[in-house]
Amino acid sequence: MTRPTADSLSVLDRPNSYIGKTVPRPNLDRLLQGRGQYVSDLELPRMAHVVFLRSPHAHARIVAIDATAAKRLPGVISVVTGRELEAVITPWVGVLSHLKGLKSAPQRAIAVEQVCWQGEAVAAIVATSRAVAEDAMEHIAVDYEELEAVTDMRTALDPSTPVIHASLGDNLAFERAYHAGDVDRTFAESDAVIESEFVFGRHTGVTLEPRAVVADWNAAEARLTIYQGTQAPHMVQNIAALHLGLKESQVRVVCKDVGGSFGIKVHIYADEMATYALSKLLRRPIKFVADRVESFNTDIHARDHRCKGRIGVKQDGTITAFEIDDLTGIGPYSMYPRTSAIEANQVVNLVGGPYVAQNYRARARVVFQNKNVMCQYRAVGHPIACSVTEGLVDLAAARIGMDPVEIRRRNLIADDGYPCASPSGMKFEQLSHHASLAKLLQMMDYDALRAEQTALRLRGIHRGIGIASFIEVTNPSAAFYGVGGAKISSQDGVAVRLDAQGSVICQTSITEQGQGSESLTAQIVGSVLGVSMERVRVTLGDTDNTPYGGGTWASRGAGIGGEAALQAAKALRKNILDVAAAILQSTPAELDIAGNSIVSASDATPRIELNELARIVYFRPDTLPPGIQPELMATRHFVPRQYPFAFTNGVQASWLEIDTETGFIKLLKHWVVEDCGTIINPQLVDEQIRGGVVQGLGAALFEKCIYDERGQLTNANMADYLVPMSGEMPDIEVGHVVSPTQETELGAKGAGEAGTAGAAAAVANAVNDVLRPFGAIITEIPLTPQVILTALGRI
Repeated sequence: MTRPTADSLSVLDRPNSYIGKTVPRPNLDRLLQGRGQYVSDLELPRMAHVVFLRSPHAHARIVAIDATAAKRLPGVISVVTGRELEAVITPWVGVLSHLKGLKSAPQRAIAVEQVCWQGEAVAAIVATSRAVAEDAMEHIAVDYEELEAVTDMRTALDPSTPVIHASLGDNLAFERAYHAGDVDRTFAESDAVIESEFVFGRHTGVTLEPRAVVADWNAAEARLTIYQGTQAPHMVQNIAALHLGLKESQVRVVCKDVGGSFGIKVHIYADEMATYALSKLLRRPIKFVADRVESFNTDIHARDHRCKGRIGVKQDGTITAFEIDDLTGIGPYSMYPRTSAIEANQVVNLVGGPYVAQNYRARARVVFQNKNVMCQYRAVGHPIACSVTEGLVDLAAARIGMDPVEIRRRNLIADDGYPCASPSGMKFEQLSHHASLAKLLQMMDYDALRAEQTALRLRGIHRGIGIASFIEVTNPSAAFYGVGGAKISSQDGVAVRLDAQGSVICQTSITEQGQGSESLTAQIVGSVLGVSMERVRVTLGDTDNTPYGGGTWASRGAGIGGEAALQAAKALRKNILDVAAAILQSTPAELDIAGNSIVSASDATPRIELNELARIVYFRPDTLPPGIQPELMATRHFVPRQYPFAFTNGVQASWLEIDTETGFIKLLKHWVVEDCGTIINPQLVDEQIRGGVVQGLGAALFEKCIYDERGQLTNANMADYLVPMSGEMPDIEVGHVVSPTQETELGAKGAGEAGTAGAAAAVANAVNDVLRPFGAIITEIPLTPQVILTALGRI
């Protein structure tokens, strides 16, 4: 698609446009008044509650289940095992055809013969209340034959290690190798080759609202309504229909407010599938809400990687080559339907991405373990790739005695060097690494900060500066899931209509998890139609009432859903001006819409208010000229076609202090410069970036799911699993460079994951900047006091 002319974009640039302005979110008052509509608040007639009995073992054979005593308790409606539920719902396999060689065993809603991680459900207790179901759970006796657990990814492929699923032959889920250029010759000709192993702690997203679902099978209508906090309602509709033997038209998915997701709620979980099936089996509404312990044990985990990396460099700072060997453990199954191989695949795609060097060799191996399933969490693979790349770049700079900023200046892809491709073949349309770096250095006053660091060291105060450039995948198109076989739509759709009083109703397929989908949609539609935002009502999260679309994930809401909103609003605008011209005996070119009225295009003189135009169209169409049949509704869908992704880029910096006696790190300041194309709502974008940074800082310093050798998760609670709190967080300053994508009129890329992508790398580099004079280097996260003191040789 060619870039539209300035005239065709003028609707976004005129004084009454909301694009690029901070305006209050339309749902703000409702949420602040406690009127949010969350699944856990939902009550339906005859609704029962389900609690799942979960395995205490990481790997065991189910010998027998005795639920006789539980079934006799008052209030217990049913106790259902996996074998009984198989009559209602079919198993699934989490693979995609374009990830060649990816394999996984069939997974069931409730385990049948064996359990493969601590927390896998072995029975469902359905009762009149959750409390009754929990009491009944204590009366179920399960006879297990405990099996050896596969817990260490480094030995998962050893011949002596048990195979979790015998039908698969081994514990290798996926392997990818990639080679570009002449890596061996380049390393041989380099002045220095630096290598290190980077270790990342497994962690998870701690959403304010846990996963929750109410499934309501209406036998009279032969229709299932699913109320669920999800990022992709149409995906849930398709999968529920597929495995319950229904048509999509028999399944409605309703998603109201969602209390955070971060990718946690973009998957389909076994306990959710079981809830759908139980409603159909028992012919009544069934409610499941995970408690916090269940969340830790069953919400997907992420980022459990050990990645060996090498970088070649010349004495003048020229980076010659990158090489990585990434190993990750994903749990016993590949997660359905998006798969657990995507993160490792993204690591291969993204390592070395910001830099000119085209010699690149990579291997990624994904292995099964008897731990909770790993899959896609905010900024899938980006923090791994960024930490490895930027860690190696800093190690190379230190080896040749060059400032870490200077080595980046000499190797980042030039801002006028686009379009181009990364070492892994990813297509870049337009990025701005050098402009972003220059803006960052100005924001942080880099030279002054270095001088301050030197002066403080003389006083025994140890502070460090860390820099991390990054690229981010946003706006995935059909090349991502559509070609792989999973029914996950790559397009989004928006329908807009003018109601009988001149207000605008907008129905969109993107969803809201707190990031501002309602606001950005209303801002775009209001800008195009020339109506105030108070007159735009946005409906989302209902498969019966919104166009078909992919939903909100991978930072695609603004770039894809926003463009669909723009195009639908443009079509409606044309229709409105056509009928206005007929009423006013004018031409559409002579008219405009501004301030909720039809006005003269030349001088903005009001001609007719939109509510009056709507009154005529809906109630007195007989007064319109012959042949005029107004259509005050328009629907448009959009999917990118020229580029499979809209890559964004940016750079982050961390300024921190380490107490070398205690190992504690104090974060002093964090800076981010992000290029996400056209910015629709600056405050929402900045806060999304800040929120992403906080999650990245949590991974860098605090968050880790700790398993023992038997596969037991030992810190599945908020007392032992540490998340960042406000007291630990620094001021986060955000700046922007704007390079709109040329593939859309809106020009927006994604921004939701940028903060997470580079935060941990910036902190790790800052920590090593402190430790380097002590002769210590750390290449693992989280950077706990124990890790710091061990590196310093104090423990």
